[in-house]
Amino acid sequence: MIEYDPAAGPKPETNAGGDTMITTDTATLLEDAANGIADVSRPDLQIMLRRAALLLRNCGSIAFDDDIEEALRDLSGEFGNTRNDMVRFIVREWMEKNTYLPVHELEEDGEVDGTA
Repeated sequence: MIEYDPAAGPKPETNAGGDTMITTDTATLLEDAANGIADVSRPDLQIMLRRAALLLRNCGSIAFDDDIEEALRDLSGEFGNTRNDMVRFIVREWMEKNTYLPVHELEEDGEVDGTA
């Protein structure tokens, strides 16, 4: 039987300093669901599987503050890219503008398609 309701959101825990922090142990939720599959509702299973898919899709990613994460979500939706693609794009642009990487310039005599 699952002790934690995944529809309720992340489970709050307290760290060594007494601060409340939010953790989601998706692996434990999936293992508990697998052990008691008859007791898991379809919507709860869908939530757990979607969370697992998101974790797999974003594994190895950097965790940012909430305001930055929100801006990344907005930008990735606007540009039609993934979150990781947006992070790579932003870092590359910053590095080029601050001369840490060479800037890709157009050749003066190169062909153009007539658009600005």
